[in-house]
Amino acid sequence: MVAVKRVVDFNVKVRVKSDGTGMDLANVKMSINPFDEIAVEEAVRLKEKGAASEVIAVSCGTAACQETLRAALAIGADRAILVQTEAELQPLAVAKLLKALMDREAPQLVILGKQAIDNDCNQTGQMLAALVGRPQATFASKLEPGDGTLEVTREIDGGLETIRLVLPAIVTTDLRLNEPRYATLPNIMKAKKKPLDTFTPEQLGVDVAPRLITLGTAEPARRDSGVKVPDVATLVARLKNEAKVI
Repeated sequence: MVAVKRVVDFNVKVRVKSDGTGMDLANVKMSINPFDEIAVEEAVRLKEKGAASEVIAVSCGTAACQETLRAALAIGADRAILVQTEAELQPLAVAKLLKALMDREAPQLVILGKQAIDNDCNQTGQMLAALVGRPQATFASKLEPGDGTLEVTREIDGGLETIRLVLPAIVTTDLRLNEPRYATLPNIMKAKKKPLDTFTPEQLGVDVAPRLITLGTAEPARRDSGVKVPDVATLVARLKNEAKVI
């Protein structure tokens, strides 16, 4: 099972609403979260290796998330599930919804992107592992399936760490895990015919009420443009007398 999120396309410069209540998403291009796209690609590769029998793409959000799921199906997922709601979904709520789907589908492996590029929370995978009581490996840069196990190379501050998980397990993907394939036109057409089931949080028995309140949103302060100096002596003088950092 692979979780995918619909986010603002990474090429788009996001604008803050004039009243500071959030991001202005009107007429903004949306796409699959890049880390989640890597997760889908890895799941499809595991299936191609014979280590997986089926890939289920899952998304939580509005009806527009069907477009994101169809993108995952075009990459190679076999079927999709949408948990449709208009509520603001925070990481804990998403983790609870994924747990409910795990209880229904009983997947041996759940792969998520390490974080979403819209909120950068990096929480859902860890919360899901805690809720279901399964082993987890975050920031994965390499997966090697075994007999009922999964060897994961993960990126840490000091370099790389390799661990072995006993399945079922939860994995979150890092950038260097793979490079997602482009969805071909035939696969995009096939994706339109693949099954996509829809549930609501109420049907899954999950309370998705927000636990956090956003007080305000503001753009970062503009940085002053740089200044060229003729030599090192001038640079040192400016750092000492004007910037006062030395």
